[in-house]
Amino acid sequence: LILMARLTRRRLVFPARFMPLAVVGATTVAGQLIGLSYATPRIGTAMAAIFVASIPLFSMVISRLWGLEHITPARVLGLTLGTIGLLMLVGFPAVPVTPTFLLGCAAMLFSTFSAAFGSNYASRHLAGTGPWEVTIGAFLSGGIIALPLIAVVPVPAVPQAVDYLYLVALAGLMSSLTYVLYFGLVSSIGATRAISVEFAVTVVAVLVGALLLDEPLTLMQLVGGAVIIAGCALVLGLMPAKAKIPLQP
Repeated sequence: LILMARLTRRRLVFPARFMPLAVVGATTVAGQLIGLSYATPRIGTAMAAIFVASIPLFSMVISRLWGLEHITPARVLGLTLGTIGLLMLVGFPAVPVTPTFLLGCAAMLFSTFSAAFGSNYASRHLAGTGPWEVTIGAFLSGGIIALPLIAVVPVPAVPQAVDYLYLVALAGLMSSLTYVLYFGLVSSIGATRAISVEFAVTVVAVLVGALLLDEPLTLMQLVGGAVIIAGCALVLGLMPAKAKIPLQP
């Protein structure tokens, strides 16, 4: 991103304090991706993706506690539906409920909470910082935080040339440029609404996991995912309310 900014003559203005960028890096980047990476092999891509759809629920609670957004009856209903959906998702899995499975679910809850916390923190403390600067600072600090995990989870084999190409594609296209757009949305429309883009992630990942990777999903889990998305739609105000007919004198 720094190289691209230089090539496009984009002027980068970082905040005077690095701590807010470090907090966003520790949560939105390191916390979210570490939890996701740990959980996915244990619960499957499709189920992990359905968990991702619950991020707006955590975001609404955090933003309300910080006074960033107001809570309405529709959002309370949405939060309730989302909670029911999560219970349906975890309580009726297509695989046996083992300690490994439960650890994977806990890791996904940690991942989704980290994403919601970091996004709201950025909205609150980095509102005047550009999305390029937020992304660069967050990924730099998140990478430093996650780096010691190499000693705990060693690389299983010697990376080949194509592996480095995949890493560049993942880091440069699917992460850095995507987060530039994402943090721009956080700054302009707020964290909870910006996180609604995760719905697209959920749909694509569920289809890939179920159709291409042959990962099992029960009907109850699919219904739970639909309930979560419906709850998030209420939280985000995406469901149109009935127009009120004015009273005639």
